[in-house]
Amino acid sequence: MKKLMITCAVAAAVATTSTAAFAQLLDEVTERGYLQCGVTEGVPGFSFPDDNNNWTGLEVDFCRAMAAAIFDDSEAVRYTPLTSQTRFESLANGNVDVLSRTTTWTMSRDTDLGITFTGTMFYDGQGFMVREEEGITSATELSGAAVCIESGTTTELNAADYFATEGLDLSNAVVFVNQDEVVQAYLDGRCDVYTTDASALAAERSGFPDPDAHIILPEIISKEPLGPSVRSGDTQWFNIAKWTLFAMLNAEELGVTSENVDEMLGSDNPEIRRLLGVEGDFGTPIGLSPDWAYRIISQVGNYGELYETHVGPETAIDIPRGVNNLWTEGGVMYAPPIR
Repeated sequence: MKKLMITCAVAAAVATTSTAAFAQLLDEVTERGYLQCGVTEGVPGFSFPDDNNNWTGLEVDFCRAMAAAIFDDSEAVRYTPLTSQTRFESLANGNVDVLSRTTTWTMSRDTDLGITFTGTMFYDGQGFMVREEEGITSATELSGAAVCIESGTTTELNAADYFATEGLDLSNAVVFVNQDEVVQAYLDGRCDVYTTDASALAAERSGFPDPDAHIILPEIISKEPLGPSVRSGDTQWFNIAKWTLFAMLNAEELGVTSENVDEMLGSDNPEIRRLLGVEGDFGTPIGLSPDWAYRIISQVGNYGELYETHVGPETAIDIPRGVNNLWTEGGVMYAPPIR
């Protein structure tokens, strides 16, 4: 009995200490008045600044959604552009509150860097882009080609694995520090091939002087689950980030949009009522108001709205939903229920 009492006391002490520690970042962000979001230096459709430094994109909207949930203000965000080499250190050191830039979730990143991925926002895979005039139709024809690659990325490792497996020569790889240098080198003709995530290839191509002069080869050589990440150890903050994404996915599945969300407040569907905070309180346990998801959907939208706005078939980037469709529509996007 004495041993049991000691064990319970220790557990209670740990729980109390943990709760205080876990609340630290939310309190810090709330007091500061805005969310500090780490983004790319500029990938159209995902995180891209205009001439006035106004950021837009799928991953930017994730940060806007977090801000809406926390502050009831989706514009309470500041953006920090980060290279592939600086992104993880910036997150781990607390320079940004959340990293929402085209970053692949891998085991080593999830376990060795002091960060935690909160979910997959976009399922992707690495591809290759070449000039149409070269007449290349398959990645298996790229042996000995000059390949533009960004250093410090899974792209670099995947290319090495693929070329070795296929018995191709990668000795002419041209490695650059950041994405802008890679793109410019390809456009300047310093490389025959540009390789990165297929979504980024489509995004960058949309801004080329003559997009139709470049083709993306059919081979996809890797799995690239792209998603936001936060520093490890803060369960409350992790839950806020994780359920921000889940709320947008559940909203799309339930047919709740930024256009009809006010009408949906009167729905008889218990799932919708729980999502919007009409029934039950699923915000207080993670430090948010009961209407946290309503704030997200009304100010930012559901996942499908974000996708169609930034990278869907009606945009210049034109990426079909494919595996990024809801599980009910043949894709793999699936969120746990709010209940």
